[in-house]
Amino acid sequence: MPLPRRLALASAALLAVLAAPALAQKTQLLVYTALETDQLKAYQEGFNKVHPDIDIKWVRDSTGVITAKLLAEKANPQADAVMGVAASSLALLDKNSMLEPYKPINLDAIMSQYRDKKNPPAWFGMDVWGATICFNTVEAAKKNIPKPETWKDLLKPAYKGQIVMPNPASSGTGYFDVTAWLTLFGDDNGKGGGWKYMDGLHENIGQYTHSGSKPCNMAAAGEYVVGISFEYRANANKAKGAPIDLVFPKEGLGWDLEAFAIHKGTKKLDAARKLADWASSKDAMLLYGKNFAITAQPGVAAPLANVPKDYESRLVKMDFYVAAENRERVLAEWTKRYNAKSEPKK
Repeated sequence: MPLPRRLALASAALLAVLAAPALAQKTQLLVYTALETDQLKAYQEGFNKVHPDIDIKWVRDSTGVITAKLLAEKANPQADAVMGVAASSLALLDKNSMLEPYKPINLDAIMSQYRDKKNPPAWFGMDVWGATICFNTVEAAKKNIPKPETWKDLLKPAYKGQIVMPNPASSGTGYFDVTAWLTLFGDDNGKGGGWKYMDGLHENIGQYTHSGSKPCNMAAAGEYVVGISFEYRANANKAKGAPIDLVFPKEGLGWDLEAFAIHKGTKKLDAARKLADWASSKDAMLLYGKNFAITAQPGVAAPLANVPKDYESRLVKMDFYVAAENRERVLAEWTKRYNAKSEPKK
């Protein structure tokens, strides 16, 4: 073999040896999430601009499924961090001593109502997602169905079989809907006005889905006239040309926070803290603000088309730890009463 070629091969081999430790140092972070699939890429790219040495491996499902998975793994935790999962779920994990408290460098910029009150906090909010009705104007006109203005409008006979909403045991959107109705109309351990409201609504429900996005997708496709969903999916579908109007019922809107926490016991604590620092940053909030009208840092999100300017003032009063405390009881009662209309699980 000619000497120049041998030298070139030796140099290439040396470079490969030198590069190996650098490649080996890349940390893989296992992050459980309920974020929408079409949001993950932008968030991962934003983080990797700052920390190219950390790879995120996502485990994604609906809020209820991810919450149940985390609880099932309590004795043998797999996740390093939880990102974009409902604060009410993270409050439940915190109650079970499953989170690693951490004060991210940008915590002081996050509004107090959108973060855990402890110091250091077990979790912090990223953005608010809240209830929205997707109303198919074309199908409604064909069927002579009026546009609803309130939650109680949906009890009218005209909507029978025309409404689809998320199952609260599977979907964070479904759970905050139920929580909001119990807050607005009364709980009283299964005897209050909130349950009477859901009894009436159940008569008009065509199906309960296992995803918060699916009801709006089904309404957008004309399968149902009314899909009870949330504003990101509603806005995204309308922007694609779906014949839907967004309705924000006047009584008040259920909501939750997409939130972040570090899982207790992670062996990648340094990397998880770096992700927490980024997830609480203004750069991250700007990305969240492209999808949601309210971010945990104030004044970051630009106004969203089709979302009212007073949106934040329409949100019902929410205590995430109370929602976590009541979760098992409320879901058991809901399942007993209404689960017969749920779509089959995958």
